[in-house]
Amino acid sequence: MVTVVVLAIGLLGIAALQVQSKRSNYEAVQRTTATMLAHAIVERMRANGSALSVYLDAGDEIGGESITSEPSPTCAPDDPCTSSELAQHDVWEWEQTIDGVSETAGSNSTGGLVSPTACLSGPAGGVSGTYTVAIAWRGQNSLANPTSNTCGEGSGKYDGPGGTDTDAYRRVLTWDVFIDTG
Repeated sequence: MVTVVVLAIGLLGIAALQVQSKRSNYEAVQRTTATMLAHAIVERMRANGSALSVYLDAGDEIGGESITSEPSPTCAPDDPCTSSELAQHDVWEWEQTIDGVSETAGSNSTGGLVSPTACLSGPAGGVSGTYTVAIAWRGQNSLANPTSNTCGEGSGKYDGPGGTDTDAYRRVLTWDVFIDTG
């Protein structure tokens, strides 16, 4: 009987450890996804340096299907575009990836980040300088609100149940990078 009790307590401990491991792994996947997304837009901005101001004009609240339709032209090989049009298309594609629209289960997007918000900022006029890419998403556990960047802050997407714990579930990845237009 004692052996069964000890074994049961051990198995409960292992089950709790498994649950915590899955949560931590999910948080790591979200952070890795945010890192890859930040890298993707920075590389697009570097490749299209003459249109940096257009990337910045996309706004501070990219994500959550804020860009409702694909810009025209599509910038496909048979539908060429200018550098400004390419920048608009890059931001649209980036938002689609952040929102995870390419991966679906039924009619729901399942890829991307949970409740994402992305923000781009940099020098006015799109000149050479330091640009900041910030991506916020909803974490699984309540933590202190990160104050390193205000991207997505106050949107209500990252509050606790019933609007409590303002922004306690907000996670933010911030990347400052120098981009040369020359």
